[in-house]
Amino acid sequence: LLRLARRCLEARVHREPPPPVERGGALDERMGAFVSIHTAGDLRGCLGHLEADRPIAETVAHLSAVVSDSDPRFRPLAAFELALTDIEISALAPEEAVDDVCEIEVGRHGLIIAHGHRRGLLLPQVAIEQGWNREMFLEHTCIKAGLPANAWRSDAKIFKFEAQVFGEKERVV
Repeated sequence: LLRLARRCLEARVHREPPPPVERGGALDERMGAFVSIHTAGDLRGCLGHLEADRPIAETVAHLSAVVSDSDPRFRPLAAFELALTDIEISALAPEEAVDDVCEIEVGRHGLIIAHGHRRGLLLPQVAIEQGWNREMFLEHTCIKAGLPANAWRSDAKIFKFEAQVFGEKERVV
């Protein structure tokens, strides 16, 4: 998946046709995924697809291309940045409703908080990277959804999920 992701990212940045998507075995598993890119250690894009409605290879190929220029928080990735850019893939397990927030394990679970038309998602690794405890993780997921930080305490719906997270090693330039 990482090789495929790299080829798709580079093709998009160079405005070339996407490479063929490999098939077979684990690549055909239907899973949601997120693809994050970091340039010189800084986040440069992160896009995902939650539904397990297509093979993970297709999902990763698509996300690896569009993350280069479609995350509205960042300017498009330039060709000169490719050598400084690392890819991280989060393959998602199905989400589960949370009945008691004590079920949430920081570092193991990602969170989704939904209320009305608002929905926020944070990947499992975010809480660890930020040094958050469970309550802070819940609060920041609410904020990501555009809700008050304490919305998780009232009638917002909380879901947890696990992810297998893997990425390229940091590049030395």
